[in-house]
Amino acid sequence: MSETTVVHTDRAPRAIGPYSQAIAAGGFLFASGQIPLVPSTGELLRGDIQEQTHQVLRNLAAVLEASGASLSTVVKTTVFLADMGEFAAMNEVYAEHFGDHRPARSTVQAGALPRNVSVEIDAIALLP
Repeated sequence: MSETTVVHTDRAPRAIGPYSQAIAAGGFLFASGQIPLVPSTGELLRGDIQEQTHQVLRNLAAVLEASGASLSTVVKTTVFLADMGEFAAMNEVYAEHFGDHRPARSTVQAGALPRNVSVEIDAIALLP
């Protein structure tokens, strides 16, 4: 069985359930889904889909960086949207954060997301 390492950073919201922010295993980082929680306060950012997506990706980047990874080493993301009608607006912000890097991605509309947010994103990244 391969060794796993729990990854934690105070620069991202703490886990709000029985899970880890991320797990490093087999040369990969498996980052749990991030929602638009503000790490310093633990409060939800209740802005529009673009504001929420910015916060989600800042949180995800902080978790990745805690392990030495980054958005540029992400190989796969899953985007969960409360409303697929907000896909274009989310995608605009997503493209800003990832730049020319284009990881594989799935995007699905979820029946409901934690704390009734508009977006949640998880990721798998290569470790350095």
